[in-house]
Amino acid sequence: MFQTALRSALPVVEVPSFPPLHVPETVTCLDGLARRAGALARTFPAALYETLVDFGDDSGEAGAVVLRPLPLGEVPPTPVTPTMATSKSWASEALLLAAARRLGQPVGYAPEHGGDLVQNIVPVATSASRQISTSSRVTLMFHTETAFHPFRPRYLLLLCLRGDPAARTTLAASPALVGALPAQHRRVLFEPRFRTAVDESHRPDGRQYLGAPRPVFEGPSDRPLMVFDADLMVGIDGEATAALEALADVVEELHTSVVLEAGDLLVVDNYRVVHGRSSFTPRFDGTDRWLQRSFVISDLATCATVREGRVLASA
Repeated sequence: MFQTALRSALPVVEVPSFPPLHVPETVTCLDGLARRAGALARTFPAALYETLVDFGDDSGEAGAVVLRPLPLGEVPPTPVTPTMATSKSWASEALLLAAARRLGQPVGYAPEHGGDLVQNIVPVATSASRQISTSSRVTLMFHTETAFHPFRPRYLLLLCLRGDPAARTTLAASPALVGALPAQHRRVLFEPRFRTAVDESHRPDGRQYLGAPRPVFEGPSDRPLMVFDADLMVGIDGEATAALEALADVVEELHTSVVLEAGDLLVVDNYRVVHGRSSFTPRFDGTDRWLQRSFVISDLATCATVREGRVLASA
């Protein structure tokens, strides 16, 4: 089903044209839209629906896929902050949540844009040089999404409403990484000798702490699960630190990238793929890059003690 794109080493699925999803007038909030999303997903074209089914069964060696071109509805000027009100319809939100619902359960994290189930990822002038999603002047370092959290997302979905040719989304998958590591470092990375700090966006009080020791890799030696954050993860001893540095070098060497364009949906297996982003120069004139993001977990019951509705508390 997958075909290789010329501008990306990632699998790409071309989806036949279809109209924006219809959002019933009775739906007045994103949580209500999420409840209807399963039914909306059943109206997807076969290429889109079956790709999501297949990806949920097996995300493949790349651990990510791009689907294009998807209907967005009318896209107004890019907002200057993620939570700024806009005049847009819910066409893109419906599409994103329907895709998310086909893979599992869309959720929010309370410190991330107030727990919104769909977050607008736009460049913000005050965070241009920080290691958060609204930065632009700096390279966003490779990381597992919400790596520190006990209930990190199973999947990460990014829907591009407006692209920027200079902004490359970078990705690296565990099968290639683990195969390229020297045996001594690979062994250490499977041991619980690494601690991860909390993302800046999840600590509004500014306090920082490290989580309990855990391995970077778990599971099958050729296609392991992976948790990694180049900025926030540390080894607990010299051998672990050396292994982590070796992994960072391999990620830099073997990563691929894609420039997302309007109508592209990037689906990432957050258990097997780390991602980042190149720097770019925003204009702050309404024409800047605009992504919408959704987090997906497999089962709401597993995190019932730390969530209210679909919103999870910080760790």
